[in-house]
Amino acid sequence: MNNIRGKIVRSVLYYFVGLVMVLFFLFPFFWVVSLSLKTIPEIFSTPIIWFSPKPQWSNYLYVIKHTRIFYNLLNSLLLVTATLICCTLIILPASYTLSRSKFKGKKTVMMGMMIFQMISPVIIAIPLYRFFSAAHLINNYPALIAVYAALYSPFAVWFMKGYFDSIPIALDEAAKVDGCSRFRTLISVLFPVALPGVISVSILIAVQSWGQLIIPFILLDRREYYPVSVGLLDLQASAEAVSVHLLAASSIIAIAPVIILFIVLQKFIIGALTKGAVKG
Repeated sequence: MNNIRGKIVRSVLYYFVGLVMVLFFLFPFFWVVSLSLKTIPEIFSTPIIWFSPKPQWSNYLYVIKHTRIFYNLLNSLLLVTATLICCTLIILPASYTLSRSKFKGKKTVMMGMMIFQMISPVIIAIPLYRFFSAAHLINNYPALIAVYAALYSPFAVWFMKGYFDSIPIALDEAAKVDGCSRFRTLISVLFPVALPGVISVSILIAVQSWGQLIIPFILLDRREYYPVSVGLLDLQASAEAVSVHLLAASSIIAIAPVIILFIVLQKFIIGALTKGAVKG
């Protein structure tokens, strides 16, 4: 009887803690959505109006028409797409090699990637700016994309290495018997099997690239090149204090693509995690 009561108490505690965590993370999002649908008097009203009785959807239309948010979204889409292509070209051969090959210093390479991944972009911001400025690469998208790829590839390689570890080596041996080279084995045999993992890590890279602020902020100084993260900061700097509802609407527009992407493709992330994508 005591064991049953203990299990019930633990279950209640788990659900309670989970509910508190969900509310903790969802409340800021709810508040931004609420602000984006209010009028200026409703924002500063007392007591607080949690949700406007007449949602102002026109705030979103105003933001799209009178700010550069749409062009910022296109810039972010270009950067994310190019980053994913570059990272994929690096990730697949690197993770496959680390998974299937044995060579001296392999553990050192893996540890080095993890250490590099721990370095915050803030730490390298100033030297990175000085280097790119001296090389006349400010406002240069290919250079910015190269930095993005360098930042996100180490984690992605580690992620995919674990996924390749979970794929039976018998597939490689069967392909070798059929006369396939290592490259063909990777592309024709293992890539289709590893596709859920590739999509999962691509989603993670896309989310990180979409929200990256420090790197584009220091390497871009022309508004027409700003991605959405820097565009929001620029909008905030140029807006009046009373336009907080428009800033909130801009923020929702900025994060909407990422939320939609995650909702549509979340099954791939779950599938990759359950199939060993985080295996050491």
